[in-house]
Amino acid sequence: MNPQNTKHDPASLVNKQLKQWVQEINELCAPAAIYVCDGSKAEYDRIMAEMAASGMAIPLEKRSNSFLFRSDPSDVARVEDRTYISYPERDQAGPTNNWVHPDELKRTMLGLYKGCMKGRTMYVIPFSMGPVGSPLAKIGVEITDSRYVVCNMHIMTRVGTRVLEVLGAEGEFIPCLHSIGAPLEPGQQDSSWPCAPIEQKYISHFPDENLIWSYGSGYGGNALLGKKCLALRIASAMARREGWMAEHMLILRLTNPQGRQFHIAGAFPSACGKTNLAMLMPTIPGWKAECLGDDIAWMKIGPDGRLYAINPEAGFFGVAPGTAYNTNPMAMDSIKENVIFTNCALTDDSDVWWELMSPPPAHAIDWKGKDWTPDKDYPAAHANARFTAPASQCPIISPDWEKPEGVPIDIFIFGGRRASVVPLVHEAYDWDHGVFMGATAASETTAANIGAVGNLRRDPFAMLPFCGYHMGDYFAHWLAMGDRLGDKAPRIFYVNWFRKTAEGKWLWPGFGDNSRVLKWMCERFEGKVQAQESPIGLLPLKQDLDLTGLKLPADNLTELLKVDAAAWKAELPDIEAHFKKFDSHMPARLSNQLQKLRERLG
Repeated sequence: MNPQNTKHDPASLVNKQLKQWVQEINELCAPAAIYVCDGSKAEYDRIMAEMAASGMAIPLEKRSNSFLFRSDPSDVARVEDRTYISYPERDQAGPTNNWVHPDELKRTMLGLYKGCMKGRTMYVIPFSMGPVGSPLAKIGVEITDSRYVVCNMHIMTRVGTRVLEVLGAEGEFIPCLHSIGAPLEPGQQDSSWPCAPIEQKYISHFPDENLIWSYGSGYGGNALLGKKCLALRIASAMARREGWMAEHMLILRLTNPQGRQFHIAGAFPSACGKTNLAMLMPTIPGWKAECLGDDIAWMKIGPDGRLYAINPEAGFFGVAPGTAYNTNPMAMDSIKENVIFTNCALTDDSDVWWELMSPPPAHAIDWKGKDWTPDKDYPAAHANARFTAPASQCPIISPDWEKPEGVPIDIFIFGGRRASVVPLVHEAYDWDHGVFMGATAASETTAANIGAVGNLRRDPFAMLPFCGYHMGDYFAHWLAMGDRLGDKAPRIFYVNWFRKTAEGKWLWPGFGDNSRVLKWMCERFEGKVQAQESPIGLLPLKQDLDLTGLKLPADNLTELLKVDAAAWKAELPDIEAHFKKFDSHMPARLSNQLQKLRERLG
């Protein structure tokens, strides 16, 4: 830290609580210097240049102001089994979360934090989740010894002096403490990706205190604490206490040819096309889509009684493999410059490459830094390789994506990857039925998930790894929000783009053609089209799905809209077992919905 530059000196902090906390962490972690981030471009460029000079960041000549990082092979993804939701009582965390008592967890982590930043700079990152000053936004401060984290937080959140101004002398913030857990002794050579061994990694949340402690990992959601840690795990607990919603949802605006806007929020487990839907390019003439967010939605009831949503993030932290011009051209156009790439392959002409992006290069350096050619029997990029890019660079980002009051949500969508059983789309009969659909959401596992391929995994509301309290209570919160919203509640739908024939061929083209299903939802919202009742919900009439210009065989459409009662009956025991996990916290209203489904199936 330059002592002459008082702006970056912790003594310049005016918030009393923040100043005291920084002092405490300084004494605990013993860094060589302290630096308060101002969020400027000059700051970002200087810190990135330091990492490039050390060899940690590789400049990419093909993409302006873009850099490639290679993480340690032990530090490549979120570590769910080292992620904890810590309440005084195990029951408060529920059966879906790892739990350790706060006293025990803090004792363990304080031992690890002692002196953990020796030889490193301690960065203080004031950040806003949501537009700075928005009534829906929250302020966090991340303390970290990772320059990689500083630069990623610059992109993923709103960082800097303006945040401190809004915080003021008495404002509240969410403290987020992070260390890579790799102190440096004098003269010691630093690693290209410093981190602690897996058994020392801890990503800990104390929802009663709005507190996040992370140790040992430098990667993704383990280290960028504004993302899943704050925006979902802590925020979901805050939202329940304060009467709003923090959801793992994309936000999309659709505008019909008459100029009417519809706002859609959608929750999907991993590998179910969430980012592709967030950046949809409609294939039906006259319809326009705009992206407001690809991952997280914070929603509060507005003065008119409707639900308003903001995207609390400022960037995209996207999975690179599989992203290509034929799957998501808008994502590809978003990552042409000013991007941080992690664990992608490096081409000989100084660009990045990953599987399915384009034809493979004749030679590349893989994510582990080794020579790679297409004849190798392993991928060049890690399956969880990432890009961090400013959301403002997306060609179809909505002009209202940073609107402080948010946008009014008309429609909720849930979905999963199912080769059979679940039809292309169905609508909930009412709010309780829609919550039941979200609570029973399931997907067949893919190679990207843990577990055998094809196993059915229940992932309620796509929140399984992210709910910061007992999931049964989370279901009850959804029901309570519906009671408050009344007739102004969004309509709820369930989709499945992934139906296959018995021979394993896709029944539905997906991607931009999913706009045809969204059009039907919008017309249902407007009351323009009827629907047919089925045991599982309301289905489209065949003539109401706009298939103009789509060569879809009639048999495909019949199969896509079919409800096989026998197959659904076979699902009931699995849903019952799923609900049983939540024990006394399971809302009776959802058990009721299960009984109603059973009766409708006959």
